[in-house]
Amino acid sequence: MKAKKPSEMSVEELLRTQKKIKKTIKVLILIAILLLLLIVFLFLEKGLLTLMVFPLSIAFLIINSNFLKEIQHEIANRNLE
Repeated sequence: MKAKKPSEMSVEELLRTQKKIKKTIKVLILIAILLLLLIVFLFLEKGLLTLMVFPLSIAFLIINSNFLKEIQHEIANRNLE
């Protein structure tokens, strides 16, 4: 099932999606911090450079942030009407 565009969603759907995305972003930030600490620990302990996982978590964070901006913009537009 393909996700709807913000312009196709009702106000309730927009608010619900906004809430979900905010929670997801908080979890992704926490995961990114934990991954960064793990990378530093592994590098200091064993000399391993495992930076491959960190960019992946940052990519998800950026995607969710952009979608959140679209939803907030759509909510703001509908409140003015």
